[in-house]
Amino acid sequence: MIHKNSTIELFIKLLKAPSITPNDGGLLDLIANELPQFKAERIDVNGVKNLLLTRSWGDGVHLAFAGHVDVVPSGIGWESEPFEPTIKGDKIFARGAQDMKSGVCAFVCACKEIEHFDGTLSIILTSDEEGPAKYGTLEVLRYLKERNNLPDFAIVAEPTCEEEFGDAIKIGRRGSINGILEVEGIQGHAAYPQKALNPLHIMAPRLEKLAGYYFDSGDEFFAPSQLVLTDLRSGMEVTNVTPGSLKLMFNVRNSTLTNSKKIEDYIASVMDGVSYKLHLDQSAVPFRASAKSAIVKALEKGVEKFTSIRPKHSTAGGTSDARYLAQYGIQTIEFGVRNDTIHAPNEYTSLEDVFNLAKIFHYVITHLKEHL
Repeated sequence: MIHKNSTIELFIKLLKAPSITPNDGGLLDLIANELPQFKAERIDVNGVKNLLLTRSWGDGVHLAFAGHVDVVPSGIGWESEPFEPTIKGDKIFARGAQDMKSGVCAFVCACKEIEHFDGTLSIILTSDEEGPAKYGTLEVLRYLKERNNLPDFAIVAEPTCEEEFGDAIKIGRRGSINGILEVEGIQGHAAYPQKALNPLHIMAPRLEKLAGYYFDSGDEFFAPSQLVLTDLRSGMEVTNVTPGSLKLMFNVRNSTLTNSKKIEDYIASVMDGVSYKLHLDQSAVPFRASAKSAIVKALEKGVEKFTSIRPKHSTAGGTSDARYLAQYGIQTIEFGVRNDTIHAPNEYTSLEDVFNLAKIFHYVITHLKEHL
């Protein structure tokens, strides 16, 4: 049974730690001590601290919970101390309250109460999700793959809900492709444009074809893949010199219907007849768990039981460490508290929602086998 008082006590301990990325604030040791029945392994790489907790009851399914203990810097504009949790009614204010110490607290409390599971339970935690995320969850997954012990299912407890707790499960995420387009010209005097080659003039009629362009129409799971301009650099910020070069930056949050080749081909058609350089970087690949998978069904039932809400399936938002789990073939979904003050001053969440989140995770653990 999940106890509300002990859940809140742990949550406050997590929130008090100034675990600004990539610092864990001592939380990985604290969490390992909370779960002495789990085998604890530290997989620290290049200054990033990672923790793998595992408990096995024998053969069966392997279910993992994953998350991060690091948070973004507090910034300015707080009405209370960011690392001194402040409770007002049912709300608790602190950095990391939503993103994502609430989720970590919930699955730690859920796992603590499990006496039997038909298979293996594990927890993957990192101190570097809000930063470069190169030596965090990925390193733990490499470690598990080497030992042929990758999970079958995973829940990343990122905040996913939109208007009210329980209204959305993320069953996937869009990918992210960053682009840099460079055009070289010939710098000159604004009074003699015929003696120069102005890259701004070259790009001006083409910007309309790039800005906001949809590469696909999306589908039932993903929004359309749209080219979003993010920066344009050219010239010396003077009025009498035309620029000699131009750099245009953009991002495409892509569905499974669009890839880098499709973007490259479209840019080539727009830039036909122009000498240019294009660099594309795929920082995240789109993924989607099956809506009929056991983990989705079990989580849906748990959410309905404790919130009376039928959650929708979403793939909206940015990237998370869920993308790394998915690329290893793990059926990965995300579920957590509301997402409306993450990274903002006065970040807060509902204590009741954190308590219910722990109960939902406990339900998933104890009822997963019914959906296999």
